[in-house]
Amino acid sequence: MDDLDRAILDILRRDARTPYTEIADEVGTSEGTVRNRVEQLVEDGIIERFTVSTRTGNVKAMVEVSVDVDVRTEGLTGELAEWHQVDFVWQVSGEEDIVVVVDAADTSALNDMITRVRELDEVINTKTRLILDERLG
Repeated sequence: MDDLDRAILDILRRDARTPYTEIADEVGTSEGTVRNRVEQLVEDGIIERFTVSTRTGNVKAMVEVSVDVDVRTEGLTGELAEWHQVDFVWQVSGEEDIVVVVDAADTSALNDMITRVRELDEVINTKTRLILDERLG
């Protein structure tokens, strides 16, 4: 990955629907080059998916999850990532092992999801932080 790839990714992170012609103008190359670079980034697994960021008025939160010491977090993160209200699942270092970013319709739905996490055999503790505001980086 070179500087051109990084410049293309910076634009796509802010708006994955940006037309390749606009990206090309901004980075100073042709539309075909941008298209080829994006296809290669997808093929190489650098771009995992194109997604949507929303401002729905929903309750957003980070649910920090601690698991038992003998639990392999890969399986659990895969399971959590499939849940309907989950935007992201991160394996992290520190006191907690996993962070689940949730977009729930209301506090009741968030509480139900937290309860569901706590009922998993592998989970020993959760800590929840409401997201009050967010900005794209």
